[in-house]
Amino acid sequence: MVINNNDNNNDEEIIIPSPYSSPGSTPGVPLVNKKGNGALHGRKKPLLNNCMCYGPEDWTLEDGASSPHVSCSLTPPPVSAARKVGAEFVGTFILMFAGTATAIVNQKTKGSETLISCAASSGLAVMIVILSIGHISGAHLNPAITISFAALKHFPWKHVPMYIAAQAIASICAAFALKGIFHPFMNGGVTIPSGGYGQAFALEFIISFNLMFVVTGVATDTRAVGELAAIAVGATVMLNILIAGTATGASMNPVRTLGPAIAANNYEAIWVYLVAPILGALGGAGIYTLVKLPEEDGTAKAKVSAPKSFRK
Repeated sequence: MVINNNDNNNDEEIIIPSPYSSPGSTPGVPLVNKKGNGALHGRKKPLLNNCMCYGPEDWTLEDGASSPHVSCSLTPPPVSAARKVGAEFVGTFILMFAGTATAIVNQKTKGSETLISCAASSGLAVMIVILSIGHISGAHLNPAITISFAALKHFPWKHVPMYIAAQAIASICAAFALKGIFHPFMNGGVTIPSGGYGQAFALEFIISFNLMFVVTGVATDTRAVGELAAIAVGATVMLNILIAGTATGASMNPVRTLGPAIAANNYEAIWVYLVAPILGALGGAGIYTLVKLPEEDGTAKAKVSAPKSFRK
C-alpha cells in the first residue's frame, strides 16, 4: 500500500509492506518503493485517491494490468482416533455435568433455577464444547448425532462404536461425580416423563428432529456459515428444553438419560429416551439432505478436503 501526503507541498511516501507481490518478486516486499522500482512501477497518486488496498482475491495493478489469481489452501494435520475419542469423552463429560448439575440444583433449591436457567445451562455448555473440540473430534456429544452422520456417510462407521462408548462412559462418570457431590438429590437430574409414554416419545422425537436438522445444516452444507455452528446448535438445544423440559426433561440424547439413570438406579421409561432421539435425529438429517440446494459443479470441485466441525 502507498500513501502520499502532499501537505505543505512536501511530497512524502509512506510504504507499507504487503504479503502480496507480483510474479517473480519476493513475498512480503513493498509493492512500491521510494524509487519506483519495486514490484510495481511507482506513480504519484492524487490526494483524493491517496490510499489503495490490494485484496487477496483479485487486485488490479496501477498500470492497468491484472495479476494472476492468488489462492492458497492449508490442510490441517491429521488427528488420531485416540485424540478424537479423548476429546469426545471430555466434551461429553462437560456437557453432561453442566446440564445435569443445573437440574439437580434446581431440585435442591426447590425450583429457584427455573426452566430458563436449565435451558441456558445446557445451551451454553453445547456452545463452548463445540467451540473447544469441534475441530478435533467434531463434537458429536450424542450417539444419535454420531449414528445419523454415519448413516448419511458423513462419518465412518468404523469409528461409531468408539464414539458411542466414549460418550456413554463420560455420561456415567459425570453422573456418579454429581451423585457424590449432591447426594441425595440425584433424582433431579434423571429425565422421566411427566405424562404418558406416547407424549414423551413424540416430544423426544420432534425435538431430536429439530436438533439434527440444524446440526446437519451447519455441519455438512458448504454454504452454511460454519463459524456460527456453535451458536445455532446451542440455541436449538435451549429452544428444545423450553419446549419439552417440563414434559420429558428434553433429553435429545440417549447418554443424557443413561448416565443419571444408572447413578440414581431409576430406569423409568428409559426405552423412550434411547429410541426416540435416534429415530428423530435420523429423520432430521434425512429431511435436510432432501431439501438442501444442490451444489454447483464449481463449488463441488473446489471443496477443501479438510473436515469442518461435526464433520469428521
